[in-house]
Amino acid sequence: MKKYVILSIVLCLTVGSLWAQDKPTKRERKKNLVVKEWNTKVGSSTPYLDNMVTYDESGRKIEEIEYASYGQKKRTTYEYEGSSSKCIRQIEYDDKNHAVRVKKFEYNDDGTRKTQYNYKPNGKLESTKTFEYSYK
Repeated sequence: MKKYVILSIVLCLTVGSLWAQDKPTKRERKKNLVVKEWNTKVGSSTPYLDNMVTYDESGRKIEEIEYASYGQKKRTTYEYEGSSSKCIRQIEYDDKNHAVRVKKFEYNDDGTRKTQYNYKPNGKLESTKTFEYSYK
């Protein structure tokens, strides 16, 4: 009986490690991915583009566009420093593709957001947001 228990444990560990190796990470699945969301109004058979998200070769989100019936409603671009997964700058555009807000981010040593600076397109600081983390 003891042999079967040990054999079962070894088998589970082997299969589990093989399964984990074959499964790509979330970021790997998003490499060079474009996700389009389509909507269809009730009573219509014509779908319309609602949202589109684009990821780069590292699996990081680089652009998100929200659409309305007249075309682009809002667009946001994301910038990263080097190969980091932390967004350091985010630019929001309006329906005419004019920048309306620039957000810059600072991070804590553990990778959590520390501060967000919100700028007007002319570079003037509009507001600052700080993040506080606490555990219950």
